[in-house]
Amino acid sequence: MLISHEDVERYQRDGYLMVEGMFNEQEVARMIREVEQGERVATTAHGNADTSGRKARLAIWFDLNNDMWSDVSIAPRLVNGVRILLGEDAAFYHGKVMLKEAQSGGAWEWHQDYGYWYGGGFIYPNMISVFIALDEATKENGCLRVLRGSHKLGRLEHGRVGQQTGADANRIQQVESLFDLVDCEMKPGTALFFHSNLLHSSRANESPNHRRSFIVCYNATANPQLKSDQLVRMESCPVGTDNWLEKHP
Repeated sequence: MLISHEDVERYQRDGYLMVEGMFNEQEVARMIREVEQGERVATTAHGNADTSGRKARLAIWFDLNNDMWSDVSIAPRLVNGVRILLGEDAAFYHGKVMLKEAQSGGAWEWHQDYGYWYGGGFIYPNMISVFIALDEATKENGCLRVLRGSHKLGRLEHGRVGQQTGADANRIQQVESLFDLVDCEMKPGTALFFHSNLLHSSRANESPNHRRSFIVCYNATANPQLKSDQLVRMESCPVGTDNWLEKHP
């Protein structure tokens, strides 16, 4: 995968970049099998209720090991793409599987990822997420929605919205009309790289189709994190192989 100079300009302008065909059909099928049968998702999944009480389930982890998710996270096509868009070296922060299941998956309220991560002590918003569609993502099953260019607002205040952390609802109402609302409909294997200050949300899944995804989050290695009154820096993400499917057939 090559990210062009025009792609970088588009990312800086819009706050996101969509890349179709990042993962092929066989790779997506292997990730779905791991979602349904793997230990990592089964042992870490939990639900966060939206304002209606419907739960959006999420499995999350903060370490790299020898499992399939880790090898996907360090694949050159992801790590190098992140480095190019950040303009600097990157560290693995965490991985997560979003389980927006058919006719039951709850909504995610408007938020910025840095709205969460600021509270974790990260000094700058030099952070990026890569959202990989495992099922087809459509308006009907609650695809990701973004406000194009909203990352330029800077960090908004966040608080509790249902059992989730969301951006201040009054501020969202005030600024929503300033930006184009984009429904990020995606084919399986498509990846969406997006800035940590990009406002995004998703509706509940009331359709008969699952909308599952794998999301990998990275931090710039030059972006320190405050821990116990000390600034620490994360190590550069190791880079594996794009042929990760050979290791995890």
